[in-house]
This record gives sequence, structure tokens and C-alpha cells, in this order.
Amino acid sequence: MDRKSVVTRNHPVLTQLEPRSPLSVGNGEFAFSADFTGLQTFPDAYEIPLGTQSNWGWHYTGGHQVFGDQDITYQAFETYGRKVLYPMKPEDKEEAYHWLRQNPHRLQLGRIAFRLLREDGEAAGVADAVPVRQEMNLWTGVLHSEFTVQGAEVRVETACDPQRDCIAIRVHSGLIREGRLQLFLVFPSPDMTHRSWSKSVFPDWKQDSRHHTELTEASMASASLKRKLDEDEYAVKWIWDAGRLEQTGPHEFTLLPEVVQDTGCWSCSIAFAAREPEPQPAEVVLRTSSHHWEEFWNNGAAMDLSGSTDPRAAELERRVVLSQFLCAVHSGGSMPPQETGYMYNSWFGKMHLEMHWWHAAHFPLWDRADLLRRSMDWYLTILPEACELARSQGYAGARWPKMVGYNGRQTPSPVAPGLIWQQPHPMALAEMCYLARPERSVLEHYKDIVFAAADFMVSYTYWDGEREAYVLGPPLIPAQENHAMNESLNPPYELEYWKFGLEIAVQWAERLDQPANPAWTKVASHMVRPRQENGVYLAHENCPGTFTDKNHDHPSMLGALGLLPGSLIDKEIMRNTLLKVKECWDWESAWGWDFPMCAMTAARLGEPELAVDFLLTDATKNTYLPNGHNYQRPGLWAYLPGNGGLLTAVAMMAAGWAGGEERENPGFPQDGSWSVEWEGLKPLL
Repeated sequence: MDRKSVVTRNHPVLTQLEPRSPLSVGNGEFAFSADFTGLQTFPDAYEIPLGTQSNWGWHYTGGHQVFGDQDITYQAFETYGRKVLYPMKPEDKEEAYHWLRQNPHRLQLGRIAFRLLREDGEAAGVADAVPVRQEMNLWTGVLHSEFTVQGAEVRVETACDPQRDCIAIRVHSGLIREGRLQLFLVFPSPDMTHRSWSKSVFPDWKQDSRHHTELTEASMASASLKRKLDEDEYAVKWIWDAGRLEQTGPHEFTLLPEVVQDTGCWSCSIAFAAREPEPQPAEVVLRTSSHHWEEFWNNGAAMDLSGSTDPRAAELERRVVLSQFLCAVHSGGSMPPQETGYMYNSWFGKMHLEMHWWHAAHFPLWDRADLLRRSMDWYLTILPEACELARSQGYAGARWPKMVGYNGRQTPSPVAPGLIWQQPHPMALAEMCYLARPERSVLEHYKDIVFAAADFMVSYTYWDGEREAYVLGPPLIPAQENHAMNESLNPPYELEYWKFGLEIAVQWAERLDQPANPAWTKVASHMVRPRQENGVYLAHENCPGTFTDKNHDHPSMLGALGLLPGSLIDKEIMRNTLLKVKECWDWESAWGWDFPMCAMTAARLGEPELAVDFLLTDATKNTYLPNGHNYQRPGLWAYLPGNGGLLTAVAMMAAGWAGGEERENPGFPQDGSWSVEWEGLKPLL
């Protein structure tokens, strides 16, 4: 397969300002998003914030111990004869409740921008700068930007160091010699204080007294800066070819470049780190970026749809290629990402662990399990916190929270503490890591995650003597979040996932030649089967209005056969359910990962035409912007679970799934309209 041709024909190429589609460079731990100038020169021309974010850059407003879990009110839910406490309502402790939701939050580390001057010496605005062409070279990881200022050409190359949180910039323009092109670095206030995250996604540039920036070292070719924000701090180092640095504001530093040779070319690098950043020269970064991304595309799996006659194939291939790049940049780091990656803060900059599967399950399927293992190790660091959460509620093992910061502590929320479908995620992801590298060392490394998760799962279930089966809830909130905590009983997806996760734990014990907890087998083999009514599965047992009053948000009952093998599921009933969902669901209320979820269900049911239809449904939440991001709504312009879900579904449709029919591309139509060539894909569990 000519992999380079597949990648390069899908490069994002922009010839006008795209307010929803800034392009980004990054390395999985850090990313930088740019406007049409290749930097963050005209942020007000974009609907979406232009972010500079990292995995290590976090902040607590006012300090780390302003409030603690003891400062909020917990709601007690009746749980089969005992009360279990959840931090779900603020009641009379609103200040503490909202502070804990907002902290810690990811930092916008700084804005790197051009200051462009017109011929009359005044600052050029966006009306004076004309986008000519911008191309994200996916094969090299270098962003190429061309624009003009009053007719004068500017060409910019922007890249991220694969190993350091460092941005390299190379500029070609006669404006440098004329003194009409400057660069500046400015830092915003760190706080996130608005109680609605969607109203605080843009940085605050007004509270200069809330943070401190110190120039600690400066020369003709470099400068070091120290940032102090309450009890948090980080450092920045800037190196350049030649020029003069001036402080032009309390938190702003302007560099006046000087061309040392008659080339009209000038370059610099800016690195960020918790302490002592070490930037490489721009030429080195550009070279290592090219080597890194060429290896990325050559070493993982690949797919070519160019031989297809279905007119939708080119768009699907574009989404597949761009999603691989975006997920590597924004979801391939050492922690589960937030749903917007490093683009900007969503849900107060927190990670949502129920989304980790959607962000990362595709990595091993595309022969890139090493990118999943980076974030899997984080569960080992928060295992004590997860065990304490389970213990505090009277359960065994480890309970993985839903909405968390880097420290893994649960966040109070009207919904998050009641969700349970994130619980088996690390077990399924660990199994994927093992299948990618079936060695005892992998089992030893992740066994504590798998076994502690299983211990919680058996203690969470309840034995229903009348049914002679184990049940889930109430209280719980299903993946379809519009159900009451104290009414939800036995949602199909969660039932199937409980059985699936416990069977993984048993299998891991057997592989390690050690006895499994007998309760794991007992509960897995006695999970209650999900309820169906009139030939379709319900959202949960107490929801007769599944397809009338509750036909919005996620149709998550479909996940029981699609994402999962469906050992508790009747295929014909699930087929009826899928068709009912297609007919009556409110797709404007759905989310980006719902479409690939439906496609996976259709594929397992032997409905490949329907699988492709779902994958390419014409719906707002299934929009993929020119930059490749899955658009959801104003305020949520990037939604990486949609990109990850797409990659998982496409891999499954091409390479199949465990226990599935042995035939080529089983999830794609077999009528000749789809030519699906691929290398290196792995089947789904």
C-alpha cells in the first residue's frame, strides 16, 4: 500500500479563514492550535479558543486546599437496605461544590502570536491580513501557512517537538527586515470561576494581579520566564536566531527579530515545562517532527478506500486519516484526555473516564497499542484513590470515578458520581494491551487494575432471589444520562459489560496461574438478562418510554451488542432495537460516538449497509470539520470521542471481531461499491 499517498491526499488545506477549524500540532503530551498565520495572531476571528495545553499544566484557584470533600453535602441513596452517599447536589454548600468542580483545571499555558505592522506603522488587524493557503502536512507534522499583509507575503512553518513540549517557528518574509513582523508571548489569568464550563472556555486576559510572570534570564538569543499562579508554577524558555526581547506588558514579552543573513528567513523555539524547559533549535524540531510522523504513519495500520465507487468513501477516508492524527496529538498521552483534548477546556478541563474507551480503544486495533499503554499506566497511580472511594461507600476493590483531574479524585456533579459504565473500561483496555503483546509482563503490570476493578463489581451487584440472578441498581445512572439515579435498574449495556469485565478478570487469573476470586465467576455467570418489551430492549427495566419520552441522548442499549459481544443478548431483539432507534431517535440530541456505536451494532448483526449509513449519517453531531474534529455544537467544536469511535468502528468493520464470521471486511457492503484495502488492523474483542 502506498501509505504516503493515502495520508497526503487527505492533508487539510485551507484557502480562507475557517472560524471553527484551527489546525494543531502536538505530541500526545502537549499541543498548540494555530490560526491562519500559523500562530495565535487573530484569536478573535475564531469561534473556538486557540489553545496551548499540556498534561502537566494544572491549576487550583486560590491554592490546593481551599475546599475538600468534607466541605460539601452528600446525597444518600437507598441501596438494598443501606444508604450510600454521593456528591450530587450543592444544596447549602454551593461555593465548595462549584470550587471542587472547577479545580484542578488545565492551564492555557500562553499565547504565541505575530504582531504585524502596516506600512503606516499601525498594528495590522485581521482585515489587513489575507489567508492564501494553509496546509497541515500530516506526513511531517509541520503546519505550513501562507498569508499576506497589505500584499507582502509571509510564509510560516510551525511544528511541535515529538519529545518536548516545544513549538518551533520558521518565518520567511521581507517584513522581518522592514521591522514590520514581531512575535509576542502573553499569558492569561489561570482561573476558571464561571459555574458553567461552556461560558468560561476562553482565556481571561483581564486579571493581571492574579498571576505573576518573571523574566529570570535574557540574552540576545534566549530568554527564560517563570510563571507563578497561586501555589502552582511553570517555566518557559524561548530561543531564537537573533533579535531583541522587550517586556511590553505585565505578562507580555515581544521579540523583534533580526535577519542575520540575506535570506529573509528567521526561526525560534518556545518550550514549556513544569520546570527547566529545554528547547531545541527550530531546525532540529522540524527535522525530528518529520522523522516522528513518518514513522507513525509507516508503523501503524493503514486503510485505503480510493478504489470504492460509493461516493461517500472519500469523505470516510478523510475522517479516518485525520482522526488518526488528531487522536495521536490529543489523546495519546500519559493520562486519559479531556473530551476536547488540548484544544481548550471542556467540563472544567477534567478527564471523563467513561470516555477513555472511546478516546483510546482504537489504538491497539490500529496496531498502536503503545499509545494506549501511556494512559493505562495512570490508573496504577490513582488506584489508592479509587480503592478509598469504593471503601467510603461500603464496597470492595476500586471504584473508578467519572469526572476527574490529574489526581483521580471524583468531582461532585448532578450526574457523574452515579455513572458506572467506566468501571470495566480499564479491564477491556488492559485486555487489548495484552492481546497486542501477549506476554506475562503485561499481565503482571496491569493485574492490580483488573482485579481491584472486578472486586468492586461483584460487591456492587445485588442478588435477586426471586430471579436467581444478579442485578445492577438502583441507584445508578446509565450511559444514557437522562435517567433518574433512584429509578434506573439493569441497563442492557452495563449488564453485558459487567459480565464481560468479570470474565476478563477470571481469564487473567488463569493466565497468571493463580486462583480467581470465586465471586467473579459466580456473578458473571448469573447476571440478569436485560428486559425487552414488544420485541425491543429498553433503556433499563423501569423505562417503558424508551422510544417515546426518552428517545434522546445516547441509545446506549445498543452497546450491549456492538462494542461488546452480546452474550446476554438476543440478536433478533437487538436488530429490532437498532431499527427502532434508527426510526425514532432524536439524532440532534445524540453525541459523536453514538454513530459509530450504532455502526458497530449493525456490523455484528450482519447489516453492513446499515453500518455504513450510521457511520456517515448526515447529522449535526456527526459533522467532521475541515480540520478533522468532530463538531457537536457551539461551545463544543471538538469532540475526540467521536474521532476515536470512528476509528474503532472502521477497524472492526474491516478486520472483524472475536467470534465473528471469517470473511474479508465483514462490516462493509459486499456489493462491490466498497473497496477496502488495509494493513495491520486487529479485530475487536
